[in-house]
Amino acid sequence: MPLVTLSAAYGAGGSRIGPELAERLGVPFLDRAIPTAVAQRLAVPLEDVQAHDQSVGSLLARVALRLAPLGQAFGADPGEPLDEDAYRRATETIIREQAATGDGVILGRAAALVLAGDPRALHVRLHGARKARVEQAMLVREIDRETAEREQAETDRAREAYVRHFYRADPRDCALYHLTIDTTALPLETVIETIILAAYGRSG
Repeated sequence: MPLVTLSAAYGAGGSRIGPELAERLGVPFLDRAIPTAVAQRLAVPLEDVQAHDQSVGSLLARVALRLAPLGQAFGADPGEPLDEDAYRRATETIIREQAATGDGVILGRAAALVLAGDPRALHVRLHGARKARVEQAMLVREIDRETAEREQAETDRAREAYVRHFYRADPRDCALYHLTIDTTALPLETVIETIILAAYGRSG
């Protein structure tokens, strides 16, 4: 069965492509379910996990960006006691447990690095030029350019900081993935069909 990790830049359509890809493949989709599972595993409020979760974008700044000069710009409190490693380890456990089932589509959380040694997993990077991603976000989310540009800057930096801090890697590095796709240059259906073909080729 197909096992796919998706790393997506802001505006590259990860939140649209992930669920549809999973449905087409007939496998579980892991994104919003991950914080809930982590909260249950650590026996902490869901809100605490969401504040540490990579998918939250600017909220992640409280965790990852507080370790860098950018932290203050996002309202991080450098004196706040946080156990980032506990949340990271729990997240990795959830990802590996899903991978152990042999199938799934996992969005974000540096899953390509967590499952780097898994011979069954197909690692995919969704990207595009910054301007094109801003315009795509404006269209899909029905927001103005200023909002899209602000969210892009915050989200991309937060996600990159998360991967750099915990895995000493650059999520934009094409060497981490089997397939990289400019989702601003291709129709959604073409992107999904391409990933499906690659996923079955990898699992077969």
